[in-house]
Amino acid sequence: MVVVAILAAGRGTRMKSSLPKVLHTLGGRSLVERVLESVEPLSPSRRMVIVGYQSQEVKAAMQSDSSLEFIEQTVQLGTGHAIQQLLPHLEGYTGDLLVLNGDVPLLRTETLKQLWQTHQEHQNSATILTAQLPDPKGYGRVFCNSENIVQQIVEDKDCTPAQRQNRRINAGVYCFRWQDLAKVLPHLEANNAQKEYYLTDAVTQVGKVMAVDVADYQEILGINDRLQLATAYEILQKRIKEKWMMAGVTLIDPNSITIDDTVELQPDVIIEPQTHLRGNATIGTGCRIGPGSLIENSQVGENVTVQYSVVTDSIVQSGTRIGPYAHLRGHAQVGNNCRIGNFVELKNTQLGDKTNVAHLSYLGDATTGTQVNIGAGTITANYDGVKKHQTKIGDRTKTGSNSVLVAPVTLGDDVYVAAGSTVTEDVPNDSLVIARSRQVVKPGWRKNK
Repeated sequence: MVVVAILAAGRGTRMKSSLPKVLHTLGGRSLVERVLESVEPLSPSRRMVIVGYQSQEVKAAMQSDSSLEFIEQTVQLGTGHAIQQLLPHLEGYTGDLLVLNGDVPLLRTETLKQLWQTHQEHQNSATILTAQLPDPKGYGRVFCNSENIVQQIVEDKDCTPAQRQNRRINAGVYCFRWQDLAKVLPHLEANNAQKEYYLTDAVTQVGKVMAVDVADYQEILGINDRLQLATAYEILQKRIKEKWMMAGVTLIDPNSITIDDTVELQPDVIIEPQTHLRGNATIGTGCRIGPGSLIENSQVGENVTVQYSVVTDSIVQSGTRIGPYAHLRGHAQVGNNCRIGNFVELKNTQLGDKTNVAHLSYLGDATTGTQVNIGAGTITANYDGVKKHQTKIGDRTKTGSNSVLVAPVTLGDDVYVAAGSTVTEDVPNDSLVIARSRQVVKPGWRKNK
């Protein structure tokens, strides 16, 4: 049994932001959400987030997860003081406590499993995550015997020249036997320049302590400023892109592409340069996305092409071509084998199979049947200044160039709309509608001076 405690009370002054540090986003999710995600496969019995600075904002950001427990640290007096706040909440608990930092978002679940399993197998009082850094300057060193039993933790400024040759540092991630830690916590002292209570002091007092080295030291990198946030994003992107390329996805110029780790891709997808995939997006096999495209929170079927276009909160079925310079938004739904062309915008619109909207059109709050052809410059006038209204277009209907369909209006099946028409009334099946003034020509006319 394990309880997870996440330290999320700090302000993060180096971020230079009014937003609490743990709420800054990395690849579409906040730092603390990423930490919570990493522990989910461990199935902890309780998840406790220790909050302080702007605690109400942190709680509000995670209110959708009702199983989280928030513990207030009203005054931030160090990591040891933060864990002291758990004493009344874990009274009588006999399991393990996993302590994580809300600003260390790159830890893999596999690393945490290894830490916890080592802790249990060796029946340690504490097991700490350590890392072998290429340049450990500025970090406290962890000294172990041949069996990785921690014997000493020495701050960088207190190290001798020989001790500084040790590259093993404390990653700030701990697994404790709670009963052993609970005995020590009330006796921590703030004998340091910052007058804070440090959890590392408890580590040296609880009993047998073992170190576990993380395989990839980049996992333990913390976020203290915007530069480190950008570095973490680069690391995250490298992981994601390597995963998909090994799974059969082609990334042309990976350095110019970004992909959230919530995105799902099928084999034989090709992602062109300057393309960005965000949120809960899924891309079917055989698609070619980009160059210069954004797809966010959308489902794209098989063998779809999207060029220089934006697709958000929408569904695109197989065989459809989109772009260049199209915009789908507001829960647009496009059927199979459609064509959405140059400078077309769809908003909350459903298109039937084999429908073409080739260029220069806006369809908002509209529904079309199958094999519809929308002429260039066609728009649905869906807003009357107060409410949005629906336009319905039947199967095989065709609109001429520069047509305006003033909603609410319904066009039946096999309707032809003459070019330049402004349609304000319903049109029955198999009809031609002409809604424009008759052309008048006045020979020899010139403007009076």
